Amino acid sequence: MKAAFVGLVGRPSSGKSTLINRICGQKVSIISPVPQTTRNRVRGIYSSDRGQLVFVDTPGFHLSEKKINVHLKELATRTLSEVEIVLYLIDVSRPPGDEERALIELLRDLEKKVIIALNKIDVEEGHVEETQAELRQTLSQAPIQLVSALTGQGVDALLDVIWQRAPEGQRMYPDDYYTDQSPEFRIAEIIREKAILQTRQEVPHSLFVDISDMEMKDGDSYLWVRGFIYVERETQKGIVVGKGGEKIKNIVRSAEQECNELFPYRVKLDIRVKTKPKWRKDEGLLKKLIT
Repeated sequence: MKAAFVGLVGRPSSGKSTLINRICGQKVSIISPVPQTTRNRVRGIYSSDRGQLVFVDTPGFHLSEKKINVHLKELATRTLSEVEIVLYLIDVSRPPGDEERALIELLRDLEKKVIIALNKIDVEEGHVEETQAELRQTLSQAPIQLVSALTGQGVDALLDVIWQRAPEGQRMYPDDYYTDQSPEFRIAEIIREKAILQTRQEVPHSLFVDISDMEMKDGDSYLWVRGFIYVERETQKGIVVGKGGEKIKNIVRSAEQECNELFPYRVKLDIRVKTKPKWRKDEGLLKKLIT
């Protein structure tokens, strides 16, 4: 029996969340076209007759001195020292850049526990050979697997390599668990995902969701949730709310639908939109949000 924590690391939009959802067979981490959608360490649990792997999805590694990006990068970096295996995911639809080279350099001293997955091999115009050439210069001993998190191609072979590297150990969670996230966290993330998908331009990076109250009602037949979507400016608030409140209604409707599919009880959301200027520079709030 084997067991391991596997930390996923990579540039923004490398497909970490898509891969973890594919492996676990359930939606563990939210997904959107917006880079750096993941802001927390999200655990996905994969159990089989070989043992248990706990995948830790981390924020995309991004070179920026903005406070929120520094916190996200520190969280991803800290995770590397806390796991038995580092799964380095590379998006081969993009050529290697400064962020990729910085990440490769960061992993140099951890090479013995690094496994590399070249993702998005289903994209016709890829940069597989160019990326492999970069990797051979620094991480030449780390095994490389070609995968498509979107289609599932190569994922089973990748899992075989991870199992080979995993140490012996006992299961950390019951077999029917695929994540250890709290309902509050999952609901907040679903709301944030729907808000991101409904907005545009700078708004997705400028919003966060806070759940203020949750209560089972009507004889425990449904969960009532009050939450707030915070943005930085009044103009952004208008974008999220939409003309006649249509956009916020769509956000609530689609979030409720997904929550109702996820939980064994109905979920009713009471969501309001508020402004919190310059929240991305608030150290105390960032420490609370990015964990």
